[in-house]
Amino acid sequence: MNKSNTNTQIEELNPSVLIELLDKYSKESNIKKWDVGASSSRDISVQVHQGTAKQLKGSQRNSMTLRVWNDNKVGITSTSDLTNEGIKKAMKGAIEASIFGNEKESPEFSSLAKAPLNEIHIKVDNDHGIHELLTILKNAEKKLIDTHISIDSVPYNGLSESQMERLYVNSDGANRYMKLSQSSIYLYAKGSEKNKKPRSAGSIRINTCLSKLDVDSCIKETSNKLISHLEYTAIPTNKYLVCFTPEAFLQLISAFSSMFNARSIIDGVSLMNEDSVGKQVAVKNLNISDEGLHPENVGAFSFDGEGTPTQNINLIKSGKLINLLHSEATARKFGVQPTGHAGLGAKVSVSPDWLVISNSKAEIDKNECLSTKSTQEEYILIDELSALHSGVKASQGSFSLPFDGWVVSNGKKTSIEAATVAGDILNVLNNIVKIEDEQMTTHQGISPYVWVENISITGEA
Repeated sequence: MNKSNTNTQIEELNPSVLIELLDKYSKESNIKKWDVGASSSRDISVQVHQGTAKQLKGSQRNSMTLRVWNDNKVGITSTSDLTNEGIKKAMKGAIEASIFGNEKESPEFSSLAKAPLNEIHIKVDNDHGIHELLTILKNAEKKLIDTHISIDSVPYNGLSESQMERLYVNSDGANRYMKLSQSSIYLYAKGSEKNKKPRSAGSIRINTCLSKLDVDSCIKETSNKLISHLEYTAIPTNKYLVCFTPEAFLQLISAFSSMFNARSIIDGVSLMNEDSVGKQVAVKNLNISDEGLHPENVGAFSFDGEGTPTQNINLIKSGKLINLLHSEATARKFGVQPTGHAGLGAKVSVSPDWLVISNSKAEIDKNECLSTKSTQEEYILIDELSALHSGVKASQGSFSLPFDGWVVSNGKKTSIEAATVAGDILNVLNNIVKIEDEQMTTHQGISPYVWVENISITGEA
């Protein structure tokens, strides 16, 4: 790096270089306390249409958030310019912003910003290039269409690979850096039979590198789902016994993750309050944890935006809310330690990493006979929820969501033409009648099949 050139770009996130620059600029500005969170990613992705390239993309994304403490006021600024001059301008901007800082709500360094990190063994994959990705996706599209005569196209698809870096450094000596790679594929196919409406279904796979990406299972799952939806029926509006697939139950819990979010509780936009910890919020058989360090979490970083080590944390145990997700500021307010779930920004956010749902075995399930593999009882199997951005009122606990799924009778699955599931999340958690033992790994977490009684379904019949 040529330090005489003020426009030199920091090509990779280098904690030592960044610390050296910020030490220099902070001393020039008489700033004694500062911290920085930065990230960088290099991505390439391809899409295809009927055997030809539809879209080819490559991108480099950089971002840096700088906080400075100036006379007990904190100023913050963000930039994507990681040149020497860009970093110097960010320092100046943060100092100017500190004039408007609120002394009563001043953030601090995380108390764990220099604590030892849990080791994550990740081998960063090499770039494979657009041509190789394009060839793989073309073949996947053809294989998927060839699996069934009624599948006519794969209108939505994509194959991508990324290399991502994250760092956190501060003036007190914290120095965090990690790099990882990730590859993903999604296939969303469309098909129909004579005199029937077009139907669609999709699947996603994610892994740390392209060679480990299970493209064939993505093809198989997409095909099987779509074929199962070709024959469909309407269902009447009623209350049903519902079985959520692992994907669907994780979607629902994630949509209401503000229940576990200390920041949301403080802001008054959560179902829970500061006195909710320790209270029963679900059936005794339900466990929910957030396990960012789980070996199946291919996007795991060992620290959060504030430099706090990522931690596995039990949220609901035997139906009781026992912990919340915390940043430095919320942990200080609750008198606990931060949990490693913060994102650095103008307002520090808190979010889960990797939800894991299991049966606590605290008591016998209300209906031990239920099983997706053997039960003869009629039920609705919900596979995927839609419109989560608009159909969920997280602060009120209510939801009304279209879904893809089947009515299952005497073991036979028939796709549902169109329907909406509605209810209250706390009622759902307290009306669980069976949590199956076998957990399944998805791209968004781990969960078994979960059965809930008396769920309102609005159909079209």
